[in-house]
Amino acid sequence: MNPRQYARCLGGIVAREGLRFLRQRERFFGALVRPLVWLFIFAAGFRSVLGVSIIPPYQTYILYEEYIVPGLAAMILLFSGMQSSLSMVYDREMGSMRMLMVSPFPRWYLLLCKLVAGALVSIAQVYLFLLIAWFWEVEPPWIGYLLAFPALLLSSLMLGALGLLLSSAIKQLENFAGVMNFVIFPMFFASSALYPLWRIRDSSVPLYEICRFNPFTHAVELIRFSLYGEVSWEALAVVLVALGLFLAGAIIGYDPARGLMARRRGV
Repeated sequence: MNPRQYARCLGGIVAREGLRFLRQRERFFGALVRPLVWLFIFAAGFRSVLGVSIIPPYQTYILYEEYIVPGLAAMILLFSGMQSSLSMVYDREMGSMRMLMVSPFPRWYLLLCKLVAGALVSIAQVYLFLLIAWFWEVEPPWIGYLLAFPALLLSSLMLGALGLLLSSAIKQLENFAGVMNFVIFPMFFASSALYPLWRIRDSSVPLYEICRFNPFTHAVELIRFSLYGEVSWEALAVVLVALGLFLAGAIIGYDPARGLMARRRGV
């Protein structure tokens, strides 16, 4: 196998994932409606509570809407990553994933291609959301939109790898839908997506510690810093470590000789 064949494989999987997304209009609108409802309704209500305040790390006055937009962008990545992994369970039940896995390419590379394809679809949704938020007068610096791309890519890969790890352990489509809710909502609400960490610490120290150990919190912070032209090195390190652990677990889980799929067959 040469690099050109590997690139062709990646392009084919990315194109397949993109076409699947375009044909599923409900998935597209659902991905946007959820964060927009939070932005237009939830944020408007909480502005009266939090108002305009000094919010670290920027040490500047910022509207609540501007603060939660990165958290809602991370929400899109979280839901999209889980839905992309849900399609893996569906493909496994229908048999199409088996055709992909028996190709001459390494299994880890195929999973990585699937992960990258899902991440690119997720990032496209995030930028459309940021465009709509701009008309809502949420206007980060223009350079922030460019600097946010690496943060969005790493965060999306991490959350997608978590979804792949979960999908490797789930037998049926219905079970994965339940696990998605069990994972998504605790990760989202026990994070800094909606409230600054320092406010959470003032309210509850145990919850603050849970938020600190939540990898989704660091994905949110990585995106939040990057949108305003800064880098959170702690968040970057946590996201990279979590990505490596989740991806390694997913590769082992999908290994027919060693992973969870093998144990279900009694190997």
